[in-house]
Amino acid sequence: MQNRVQKKKKISLTTMIFIALLAGALAGVIINYVIPSNYVVDDIIVQGVFYIVGQGFIRLMRMLVVPLVFCSIVCGSMAVGDTKKLGSVGVKTLIFYLCTTALAITVALTIANIFNPGKGLDMSQIQVTSTVSETTQSMSMTETLLDIIPVNIFNSLSEGNMLQIIVFALILGVILANMGDRVDIVKNFFGQFNDIMMEMTMAVMKLAPIGVFCLIAKTFAEIGFEVFIPLLKYMFCVLLALAVQCFVVYLGLLKIFSGLNPFIFIKNFFPVMAFAFSTSTSNATIPMNIDTLAEKMGVSKKISSFTIPLGATINMDGTSIMQGVAVVFTAQAFGIPLDMMDYLTVIGTATLASIGTAGVPSVGLITLTMVFNSVGLPIEGIALIMGIDRILDMTRTAVNITGDAVCTTIVASWNKAVDRDVYYRRK
Repeated sequence: MQNRVQKKKKISLTTMIFIALLAGALAGVIINYVIPSNYVVDDIIVQGVFYIVGQGFIRLMRMLVVPLVFCSIVCGSMAVGDTKKLGSVGVKTLIFYLCTTALAITVALTIANIFNPGKGLDMSQIQVTSTVSETTQSMSMTETLLDIIPVNIFNSLSEGNMLQIIVFALILGVILANMGDRVDIVKNFFGQFNDIMMEMTMAVMKLAPIGVFCLIAKTFAEIGFEVFIPLLKYMFCVLLALAVQCFVVYLGLLKIFSGLNPFIFIKNFFPVMAFAFSTSTSNATIPMNIDTLAEKMGVSKKISSFTIPLGATINMDGTSIMQGVAVVFTAQAFGIPLDMMDYLTVIGTATLASIGTAGVPSVGLITLTMVFNSVGLPIEGIALIMGIDRILDMTRTAVNITGDAVCTTIVASWNKAVDRDVYYRRK
């Protein structure tokens, strides 16, 4: 009994990260405004301990990106390769998922550029570990498009060229899926290595409270209260973009492509959204999602049993929205201008990265590193948003699974696999 009580009282990782954010901000503010500048505080604590521990945590995150994304996308595209089993249903579902993800990131970038969450926060004096890439700005459109195709995949892996890695991983995964039983050993290797990388990711994330405390404490010690308002604006932009995607884009698409009443959909589907919000994991909602679509929407399980697990693997619109706003927030905070080609790169990278984003809490922060690298943004910006990511993670998970359900309902409607009597039945 005592052990059970102790387990119940155990503080979750996300709560510890949030506490670390507050504690780091408080420590930084005290150093900035209360403690006089001196060698011990400035050089040993702020530029010594805080900097080393914080940058060490960032390096661990960067260490994960290439192998995690590569294996995840190979596994995800292997699942996509199986879409031929359902013919047109699989193809329609895949195209719909990718299009809604591209729409999501576009909505996020638009809203972020309207409200400018990073304006007023000058972090240009903060020492960073990555610099702006000059190659994308100097290359033409044709060269940029050709540069997506890897010439030497080993160079791409060593240099962390994520677009090239994604393209190779997508091709490899689809080929493995098409070769069937002949390559079971290779399939198992990637599946098991992907599981290993997820375990390593979870292990690194356990160090997040310490890393966040040091990174935030250093930031607040150097710039004081200037960071508060931009963080609130960042949260507002993400939540607004999520709301637009969920209640305007999704419901609009549902009405246009199926003719079904979107308000009835939200009413019937709300319990699943609430469950996703509380668990912050798309994978955990798969059974409930399929059952709700069948019992309350009249959607055939023959379709939903394929499209919902596929969506939990590759359709991460909420995560893409967070990444889009985070890109604009960080670029503005560090004073790094982004042009149209950069935004197109973000849209493409975040859309493809959704295939490699596992349906577990906060893993989108890891793949966000990849999106930042694609346009040369310093990943120190992730430390600012990590502590407040919990409520956003819960909300975007609800949006993710709603997108899966809307897509499933539309595809099922196209294939006359929706019982409209069940859909409009009054409870």
